Formats: sequence, C-alpha cells, structure tokens
Amino acid sequence: MHQEATKWIAGLLRSRNIPFLICGGLAAKGYGSERDLNDVDLFVPGERFLEVVEAGQEFITKPAAHYREEGWDITYVQFKYEGIKIEVGCAAGASILNKESQTWIPLDIDFSRYETRYLLGVELPLMLREDLVRYKLALSRPVDVVDVREICGKG
Repeated sequence: MHQEATKWIAGLLRSRNIPFLICGGLAAKGYGSERDLNDVDLFVPGERFLEVVEAGQEFITKPAAHYREEGWDITYVQFKYEGIKIEVGCAAGASILNKESQTWIPLDIDFSRYETRYLLGVELPLMLREDLVRYKLALSRPVDVVDVREICGKG
C-alpha cells in the first residue's frame, strides 16, 4: 500500500513540476533503515504548497494548517491514499524541537540537496543522509533513534 501512495503523490507532484524532497521513515529506508513505515513524509517549496493542497483535495484527512506537535513546528497537509497517510510539509518556516536543548531550530530545506533512490517502485529525491540524520538526532523520538542507528549501521 505504501507503494501505491508513494506513486500517487510523486505522480501528482511531477505532473505539476513541483519539486519535492522525501524525508522521514521513507528516506531513512532509502539509507538502510528497516523499520516498518508509518506514513510517507515529504516537503515542497512554500510557494507551491497551496497548489499541492488543491491538487490532492479529495484525499485530505487533516487540513492544511500550521501545527506545533511531536517536536515539529510546521505547516502541512495530510492526505490518505489507499489507507496510507501522506504528510506534505511546507518547507517555508519549518522548525523542529531539539530534544536536548529544548530549543526550536529551523529546518533549512534545500531542494538542490538530494540523492535519488529507487524505492517502492518509484525514483525519489531523498533528503541527503547527513541532513536526515541531523534532524532525526535533534528530534530524538524513538523512531528517529531507530532510524539513525540503522542508517549509521549501529544496530
């Protein structure tokens, strides 16, 4: 099911020439994490975010809004496709909570920094490994700790 959801969102974005960057568990999988995926997470540029919201309107399960939850301070929309959650974040102004220092740090999403990997039957632009590890270490939620260990080959 993750494969169909990933194909759907990648197709939706590519058909409109909207740049995107895969992050979260799917990106971690591309770098060696083996934990089960919860959802599909990605970022799009701020100036294209509303276009994505409109394009996927019939699949929205959590409206596009600014949320501060689970260590994230971000504007995003959640879609559900074939039973799989897809969370599309607006790159503009996104921040994460550094668990250790308890400070909000900006996530400077650079769409020119990516690595292309073939995952779930789709060629995808993944957030660079070092950027992914940096934000997952800062968040340090249980899933992030697992991902970092597996990405870095420590477990």
